[in-house]
Amino acid sequence: MASIFSRIIAREIPCYKVGETEDCFAFLDISPLALGHVLVVPKKEVDYLFDMDDSLYLNLMSFSKLVAAAQRKVIPCQRIGVCVIGLEVPHAHVHLIPMNSVNDMNFARPKLQLPAEVMAETAAKISAALSGQA
Repeated sequence: MASIFSRIIAREIPCYKVGETEDCFAFLDISPLALGHVLVVPKKEVDYLFDMDDSLYLNLMSFSKLVAAAQRKVIPCQRIGVCVIGLEVPHAHVHLIPMNSVNDMNFARPKLQLPAEVMAETAAKISAALSGQA
């Protein structure tokens, strides 16, 4: 059975897409820790990050770096935090979280409930900044 992320990539489930490459897909987390919290996933369904072949792993990390740079252009923050937990969904994914303090990366914190308009606007801004990097 396809993971929820594979279904998002296949456009079976809607998302707030930020960008994609041949190998990777980036979209806003619908239960974010901060405004602009992005998930970057490989299009190939691999459960564990370190089970990916080197080429896909490097592509995922390179694309994550580009997405993080785009986030910093449009989301006021000191840094983009990077986290890989990988227990919630059996599909490798990188969390890119705008942060101003270490506590901003605490997954035990309550998640934000942002209006659809804010999510769509945020995704569009990050996407535009990402497109400008190409």
